[in-house]
Amino acid sequence: MATEGMVRHELVHRLYVDHQGWLNGWLRRQLGCSQKAADLAQDTFVRVLSKDHGLEPIREPRAYLHTIAKGLLINHWRRKRIEQAYLDALALQPEAVMPSPESQALIVETLMQVDTMLTRLPYKVRRAFLLSQLHGLTYAAIAVELDVSERMVKKYMAQAMLHCLMLAEEAP
Repeated sequence: MATEGMVRHELVHRLYVDHQGWLNGWLRRQLGCSQKAADLAQDTFVRVLSKDHGLEPIREPRAYLHTIAKGLLINHWRRKRIEQAYLDALALQPEAVMPSPESQALIVETLMQVDTMLTRLPYKVRRAFLLSQLHGLTYAAIAVELDVSERMVKKYMAQAMLHCLMLAEEAP
């Protein structure tokens, strides 16, 4: 008599055997790099393993794998964009100011965490925060820009700051 764990293991194994080649090929076409494609394909199956699908086979396995892989691909591209923006800004600095490779990696990781935090905020909260912190606008100017009251801008900023605080507390 098979246990639930064995049945689940067999379902995931069958999913991997049947669709790993297709997924790897699709990711290779998207990325243009077979090694990165293999990494993201592996990450996709790790995500599948981390979810509880019960004991029933997935009805549309390719669509399911495509959805997971597409999310991972978006995260990959977002990370590359943030990392490139940081490296471009760093290239403008004198060599004496250049952080070590370890510091650069930590900074990129922190930027990714901030980006993730910002994408979780509602649009107007995120916009108010960025207008204040990056562009230096006053709350009155932000209120005009967002077509809300200055009091609402204060609420948006409080919400954004709370999220920043939560992110800081999660950091190791």
